[in-house]
Amino acid sequence: MTRLLAAIAFAVIGVVQQPQADSILEARTAEVAAQLRCPVCQGLSIQDSPSELSQQMRAVVKDQLREGKSPDEVKAYFISKYGEWILLEPKAKGFNVLVYALPIVLVLGGLGVIAVAVRKWTRAPDSPA
Repeated sequence: MTRLLAAIAFAVIGVVQQPQADSILEARTAEVAAQLRCPVCQGLSIQDSPSELSQQMRAVVKDQLREGKSPDEVKAYFISKYGEWILLEPKAKGFNVLVYALPIVLVLGGLGVIAVAVRKWTRAPDSPA
């Protein structure tokens, strides 16, 4: 009788823990998939893309995470297949630094132009001598 109760208890615990483990795996899969670019849509992540290729890529992400690979290892796998282009947010090194620095430089330059123009417009006119 005790063995039967123990077996039922373990079965119930297994059923309760399984959905929780699945939801954690789904959340991790969604997190990694949101960082990878869809090769078909190119403007969307594989998480957001409805294409068949994206669905297959999400399945690969899920399988690799289930096998115990870290998110960085999964991304490294896709980088080895597609190059760094596959990342929606490339690492800030080498030529990619321009992607991060150029908007800041342009905004600062625009603010400088606006400041000079406002100063010029608000300056009192020179009085004739």
